[in-house]
Amino acid sequence: MTRSGLLDSPLALMDTTMDQLRTLVVVHETGTALGAARALGREQASVQKQLDTMNRNFSELCGEPLVLKQGRGKDVLFTGTGTSLVELARGTLGDWLDGIHSSRRRLGRSLIVGTTRFTLGYLASARERVAEEFRERGIDLKVGHVRTRDVLAKLRAKEIDLVCGSVVTGGETSRELDAFDVMEWRRSAVSLVTNLPEDELPGPAVERGELAALPLVVSASGVMAGVLHTWFGAGYRDTLRLAAEIDNVNYGLELLRSGVVRGCMLVTDDVADAAGDPQAAYARGLRAVELVHDTGPKLEVLLGAFTRRGERAGYDAGHPLNLLWDALEREKERWRRERHGPGEGPDQDPFELATAQDPGEETL
Repeated sequence: MTRSGLLDSPLALMDTTMDQLRTLVVVHETGTALGAARALGREQASVQKQLDTMNRNFSELCGEPLVLKQGRGKDVLFTGTGTSLVELARGTLGDWLDGIHSSRRRLGRSLIVGTTRFTLGYLASARERVAEEFRERGIDLKVGHVRTRDVLAKLRAKEIDLVCGSVVTGGETSRELDAFDVMEWRRSAVSLVTNLPEDELPGPAVERGELAALPLVVSASGVMAGVLHTWFGAGYRDTLRLAAEIDNVNYGLELLRSGVVRGCMLVTDDVADAAGDPQAAYARGLRAVELVHDTGPKLEVLLGAFTRRGERAGYDAGHPLNLLWDALEREKERWRRERHGPGEGPDQDPFELATAQDPGEETL
């Protein structure tokens, strides 16, 4: 657009704010001013006032309003102009956010890192290695919790610069990692733990195809939910024999150990190997059964650090992202050198914390 075109822009358009555009998008997504108000944490009257202003302005600019009321309790109706402008608004807001994030990352004044619950140990140790330099350079390191199911999604959305966590890999799911630089800390295959007697589930192995006939304790979300989704499809809850649905693996192990529920639970090999170990009280009374992948891809749980592919290469060695990545690499090597068994030593491998000592959402 030429300078004269910018100077001649209609006042009604120039009065439209980013906040109004966001409101328009959220109303489109929620269907009503009330739904948008709840999503935005505002009063409905505030949202409705913005809609009325935009309707008035764009009726003048385009010849029709953006939204039409349908009556009490009904979703608003977006006109053709309204639908088109929602997409323009979404693109405008996305472009501005991408530009802001890109400038922030390029300047290296701040770094946003996500971590799942049990990978915080890796990050905390790596942070100590760079803390003094970050402090001297005024670099703001922001750390936030990320649930396992969101590990890669947060990176794709550019909400974070680096994330530490677990993902499922194997078969088609491995291609998903092509978009990321991956620092692999550990891989673990999938096994079963069970309280079923040997005459009911002989072992020492069971084929994956037999899972459909076994009573299963399954997680509502997380890594193991992703495993079941890959093997049995989105409707696995309808096709498998569910004995119980849980929020975290700790509770599942307690259920099995108590005998209140009889069945099997998918876990990483690290958890399964500890079944029967007297030092691993959470698995006492349970036994491990190897899972043989007769059909479908062999899946593994990969624990590590992830960034968007190629992004680190675009920065110099002193950029905060590269400094923290290198610190995590050194921590990985340290943990491998000093790795202890369950319950041994003062500094236990965070992977064992995540998959053996206190298994939580990261192994679900």
